[in-house]
Amino acid sequence: MRFHGFSILFLLWVFLLILPSYSIANDEVLALRAFKRAISEDPLSKLSDWNTLTGDPCSWSGVTCSQNQVLSLKLSNSSLKGFLAPEIGMLSSLQELILDDNLLLGAIPKQVDQAFKGTALRTGALFPSALLHNVGFSFNDPQVANDTTDSHIDGKQGKKKERKWLLVLEVVTGAVVAIFLITCAVITFKRCKPKSSVIRPWRRTTNWKDQITVSIDEELLKDVLKLSRQELEIACEDFSNIIGSSPDSKMYKGIMKDGPEVAVISLCISESHWTSYLEHYFKTKVADSARLNHENTANLLGYCKENDPFSRMLIFEYASNGTLYEHLHYGEGYQLSWIRRMKIAIGVARGLRYLHTELQPPFTMSELNSSAVYLTEDFSPKLVDFESWKTIQSKVKQDSGLVINGGSFHGIVDSIERRHMDVQGNIFAFGMLLLELISGRSPYSKDRGNLVDWAMERLHHPEKMSTLVDPELKNVKAEDLSVICDVVSLCIDPEPSKRPSMQIICAMLEDGIDTSITAVLNHQSSLAWAELALAS
Repeated sequence: MRFHGFSILFLLWVFLLILPSYSIANDEVLALRAFKRAISEDPLSKLSDWNTLTGDPCSWSGVTCSQNQVLSLKLSNSSLKGFLAPEIGMLSSLQELILDDNLLLGAIPKQVDQAFKGTALRTGALFPSALLHNVGFSFNDPQVANDTTDSHIDGKQGKKKERKWLLVLEVVTGAVVAIFLITCAVITFKRCKPKSSVIRPWRRTTNWKDQITVSIDEELLKDVLKLSRQELEIACEDFSNIIGSSPDSKMYKGIMKDGPEVAVISLCISESHWTSYLEHYFKTKVADSARLNHENTANLLGYCKENDPFSRMLIFEYASNGTLYEHLHYGEGYQLSWIRRMKIAIGVARGLRYLHTELQPPFTMSELNSSAVYLTEDFSPKLVDFESWKTIQSKVKQDSGLVINGGSFHGIVDSIERRHMDVQGNIFAFGMLLLELISGRSPYSKDRGNLVDWAMERLHHPEKMSTLVDPELKNVKAEDLSVICDVVSLCIDPEPSKRPSMQIICAMLEDGIDTSITAVLNHQSSLAWAELALAS
């Protein structure tokens, strides 16, 4: 009996040691965790020290505490993308919420509005109704707070004491239950003989996200064309014309009744797995894509949102000539002549310049490569951000809190592991795309390795530049090749901050490469006439 008593006390001591200990209340820890989960992009790694499993939240970047309460959350100028989690309303002692110069989409969650409504009105702070782009809430300082009614102060202090008392009760109850279960397990183990294991059917556990309601702005898509599932079913021949698929989506080709060809992306997620977080992501991404309107981007034409049967679809312009990747690696070589490749390079650069500099906030491609460049009948390039929809669930499920900074990678990164690329990441990828365009080589292969590594030793040696070009290409202009190599060298600089903007890159290509008829006549043989006719 003494041995059993000692064992129980020892197990209790171990159990108490492994209990998570924070210097702030448990509900405030949950609120900060939810804030991080709601952030989809952290390009400046501001939340890199927010270890949601261990550590003291009061030591995290941007978090200020006093007397075991979170008083302020300051993350301005952090380039964060995502939305404001409703759990922020659980930070009852919060006096400052400074989130200006970030891209937070969606409406102010009603939980936050209700929690801080009285305080905000006393300071004159206003809550925006749709886009949380410049957020800077500054609540009553301690001196002003003393002027409020005693009932308000007593109520908040009472809530704090109640939370602390409940936290102590939870810890004690948990310890007692653990002791009881461990004791029963030890007794059962000693008294019973081992029995054969029984395989139990897998049961889906409830995800915390299923229990949280996200505030979604229903006006977000008011200016985007909504189509019915029946219309798209007819256009896509009963959804039999499949032109692409992924774990989370399928792509169909269709022809609308008024004539244009379309590409329809249908999200393959059942209604039982569709959470409020996914619905928010869907709507904000549709609204974001609807901003695009450029000759070198595949523009969003509309969307479909129905619940019977459950449907979430997007309708894009269709480029009938396939992808650049297909033409480079599986097509006929003569179709992509040198002059045609130069036109494609300039067209892609113009599309990226539009996305990065002419839109506010800037739009970045989730994965920029030759498969994301679609070609029209006359071989004009159109950038398509289909990749952001191919693994939609993995983009929303960030339980580990990991956010990938696309601008910092130096080589080929697995697309499954990569998150939304930032502007600098797009510029690096554009440099790789130019290499693929002139060499005809894949970005990576088991036999040849990394395309960037192969090209590095040739880019800075004029006598070796010609070896970068596909040997089957004819009528290659040395002046064009020199400009391309200069641009590639700038784009793939290992230091992201040293990469130029797309405005500079586009100007270098437009000024240095002449694809006009006069240029062809002055520099090429009569054989170039046929090539020009094909490319124009």
